[in-house]
Amino acid sequence: MPSLPWLHGGDLVAQQLKAFGTEYVFTLTGGHISPLYDGLRFVDVPLIDFRHEQAAVHAADAYARVRRDVAVAAVTAGPGVTGAVTGVANAYYAESPVIVLGGRNPFITDGAGNLQEAPHLELMRPITKYCTAAYDCWRSRDVLHDAFATAQTPRLGPAFLDLPMDMQLTRVPLDAAPPVRTRPRRAVGGVDPDAMREVAARLGTAAQPVVLVGSGAYWARAEQSLHAFACGLKAPVFANGMARGILGAHHPFQVVSGRREALRGADVVLMLGVDFDFRLGFGQPGVIHPGAFVVQVDPDASRLGRNRDVDMGIASDIERFLTELVGLDSAYGRPTPPRWTANLLANDAARRERRAHGAGTPGTVHPVDFTTQVADFLDEDATVIGDGGDIVAMFASRHRPGGPGLWMDPGPFGCLGVGAPFAIGARLHRRDTQVAVIFGDGSFGFNAFEFESAIRQDLPFVGVIGNDGAWGEMRTFHADLFGEGDMSAQYLSQDPAYEQVVEALGGHGERVDRAEDIKPALERAFAAGVPAVVNVILDPTYRRENAAVSGKHVARSYGEGDPNAFKRP
Repeated sequence: MPSLPWLHGGDLVAQQLKAFGTEYVFTLTGGHISPLYDGLRFVDVPLIDFRHEQAAVHAADAYARVRRDVAVAAVTAGPGVTGAVTGVANAYYAESPVIVLGGRNPFITDGAGNLQEAPHLELMRPITKYCTAAYDCWRSRDVLHDAFATAQTPRLGPAFLDLPMDMQLTRVPLDAAPPVRTRPRRAVGGVDPDAMREVAARLGTAAQPVVLVGSGAYWARAEQSLHAFACGLKAPVFANGMARGILGAHHPFQVVSGRREALRGADVVLMLGVDFDFRLGFGQPGVIHPGAFVVQVDPDASRLGRNRDVDMGIASDIERFLTELVGLDSAYGRPTPPRWTANLLANDAARRERRAHGAGTPGTVHPVDFTTQVADFLDEDATVIGDGGDIVAMFASRHRPGGPGLWMDPGPFGCLGVGAPFAIGARLHRRDTQVAVIFGDGSFGFNAFEFESAIRQDLPFVGVIGNDGAWGEMRTFHADLFGEGDMSAQYLSQDPAYEQVVEALGGHGERVDRAEDIKPALERAFAAGVPAVVNVILDPTYRRENAAVSGKHVARSYGEGDPNAFKRP
């Protein structure tokens, strides 16, 4: 780093980011963060820039996920911060440790009617774990330390820090600069030995145990201890969220489909970093066998027993819990898998085979053929990102991620538009393996111009669009609830040449309308060496039965059990 005659507030923040191990800052330019840019130049932290602040935060979110570490984004004041809100909210609900730095007008004129003035802290506070401003340069490194400490404390999540211009442009003599802080470290708590022995004993006597693994296990880096535990218990393991892929593609006791039936038949359920949220029916009656003994493990004690009672709630780091549980293998280990596990694995395989064939209308591809062809083409170590509704759900049921962090989707916030930004964030960390995005045609439109960001910064990936000319999941939801009478705003068009848009930006694009052409097109797309898109025209008449978002279920719930209660002539 060159010798500087003095430091300004932007230097102080930049030097602290560098000391904390920040490798990139994801951003969209703006005058209110120019001093930060200047500081980053002198500490050799590159900027990765985008066409929208939402995309910059999404990319930081992805980078945090693939590295399992804090990532940093910076946005300008006013519309820069409001543009980032959706990305921050998505990171919050996905428990992703993203630090967002927002430029701000000088505090000395706050409220006087500045350009791009907005209530940043009030907007960000509900969707962050830590939210404050650096009120002067002398405290800037301390508040940044606190932001990092909070973001990486389970459950993980984003932090927001306002950087007003008067703080950033305050000049400080070198010998008077506040000291650079050391990176905060996360403490790992132990588990009560009596509780551990009871869990091991319950698992040992269970005839039909089920293990649910969620994002908390991924963030805890628990894959090795989970593998050892699963091989000893020989019970079905279901993974969701960021835990998809945590056991690789071929683990003998990993089950992908049939979770609902498994929970209804279970006698012991062990939940590792999993919530009773909409994905588990909020844990209400009928979701889990009423006689099942439920153990919930989470580093955040406030999440234990949320929405329903559990028999044992254990506040613990999940990796530490599993490591200690593996040491009690003699209490629950089995020489052979129980019939319960074998049956669930067999049913899972049968469902996968049933989905392996389809027939589209002429000039289109059946969605089942689409998911089969793409899933079979991708390398086992490919990073795959799901950005869409129906087509992503179908693909996820077919695809087996090859390892931890090799599958990413928005998470429980369900935010469309993450695809291209996530791919850029992933490519920065994984330079030599495939990075692919499964798009719906609707989701593709949200951040399609981030293909230009990827092209300009030489960060190639391949997007595959499942193009049915509709907001497929919502079209089915609306029709199931209200009928086919008025389907306004549910349809798009299959005519736009999305592939030509990417070509015009400098990438590679192809349009495909036959299943047998998908793999050759993918080969050419990955070989192109530039960001690419393959626009696959799907059968527009296909309807997928919705599960998580079902209009039929909603109609029955609010219509006294009648699935047609809200359908009118």
